[in-house]
Amino acid sequence: MSTVTNLTREDSEFDRLVQDDRVHRSVYVEPEIFAREMDNIFAGTWVYLLHESELPNVGDYRQAWIGTREVFVTRGEDREINVLSNRCSHRGAVICREFRGNATSFTCPYHGWRYDARGTLFGIPGKNAYGPTFKSRGMNLARPAQVAIYKGLVFATLNPNAVTIVEHLGNAASFIDQWLDHQGGWENLVVSGAQRFKVNCNWKMVYDNAGDGYHVPFSHQSLLVMTKERYGGGDMTYFADADRSNMPLHALDNGHSIVDQRPEMYATSAWDQQRPQPGREPFEAHVTQTVGANEAKAVLESAVGAGMNLCIFPNLLFIGNQIQVLQPVRVDQTYVLFNATRRRDGDEQLNAIRLRTQEDFPILGEMDDADNFEECQRGLTFNPEDEWVDISRHFETDKDIDGEDGIVTAPVTSELHMRNYYAQWKRLMKAHPILRVSKEKEAR
Repeated sequence: MSTVTNLTREDSEFDRLVQDDRVHRSVYVEPEIFAREMDNIFAGTWVYLLHESELPNVGDYRQAWIGTREVFVTRGEDREINVLSNRCSHRGAVICREFRGNATSFTCPYHGWRYDARGTLFGIPGKNAYGPTFKSRGMNLARPAQVAIYKGLVFATLNPNAVTIVEHLGNAASFIDQWLDHQGGWENLVVSGAQRFKVNCNWKMVYDNAGDGYHVPFSHQSLLVMTKERYGGGDMTYFADADRSNMPLHALDNGHSIVDQRPEMYATSAWDQQRPQPGREPFEAHVTQTVGANEAKAVLESAVGAGMNLCIFPNLLFIGNQIQVLQPVRVDQTYVLFNATRRRDGDEQLNAIRLRTQEDFPILGEMDDADNFEECQRGLTFNPEDEWVDISRHFETDKDIDGEDGIVTAPVTSELHMRNYYAQWKRLMKAHPILRVSKEKEAR
């Protein structure tokens, strides 16, 4: 089954809407552009769905989204991952109605059609009413054209001609590997529950900010002032004079990027820079008693964030020790999921303090960002004559440095992150992918 993506705009118009140093407001507010994004970008390239550890047992399932397309992901009897369209092949009713759970089969509540965990139709009430023509149709649950797993991270695309997941990640893969190393390796990572936010803004408002080192001392002023006045400094206070810091911004392949806080965060001790969390002092004592004074620092450092704001276009963000996922809902609404993580090799105390650390920013800082996102959406929506969004910071300062492996490095407050991903956005929006799902029984 194939569909041609939305072609109502001329390809050349995207060159006008996205220029080298500015972006037209319509990119954030027009439903027509949003609809094309859901085809060309979210269905036409690789998007992140979930982590394998979220489905540890046979029969586990969880809902997920390919943009606005609803799917659910299952762990079959063969322990393989299945990505299935959340839509009955009969009359279109949603099959999986719980966010997560465990089931050996899925029954449509409307007419009782039943599917197994691989999406194969095996039960139709009154099936004798259907003749030979019906039996020749593919009536299993639809599957996206491609599914791929990179070190536990599950991706999917409806584009059968999309490059491999390794090609899509490109030079960002080495940074993902570094993030996973901080978690003790990819097989050591376990994704726990999520803090969920509904933000009344376009999804790109969130992605814009994920690689923005410019906003921190202004948007998060109350958090930084509190940290300084109560504790004399600490985490993120190095953003106060960010351009003089050692933090780089790297533009990577295919719209990916990273704000690398590690040179400042780990300059002395990342653990010492953390704001106080409940249980901090008992945990320090526990670590020293358990592993000894010589090994204690390494264990304490593993409890705090990885020091990376790693953006994998279009919907996956690694922030600290968390996996943030963007789920577009409509042109002016986005769900943001902060997925907490823990380590398989960590004892109860280590994972508890990791969780306390992971609660810190979403509670104390994300509210600042969400308010700004919504106010940006409001400003762009209700002031149509003021057409342009400026993304020119450090565009003309000759600060970009071309490095090895195609990485471009800029000051951490540069808007290179936006210029980089919008170049990929424009390429994808001008493409004409054929989107495809399969309803045939998958052979294994």
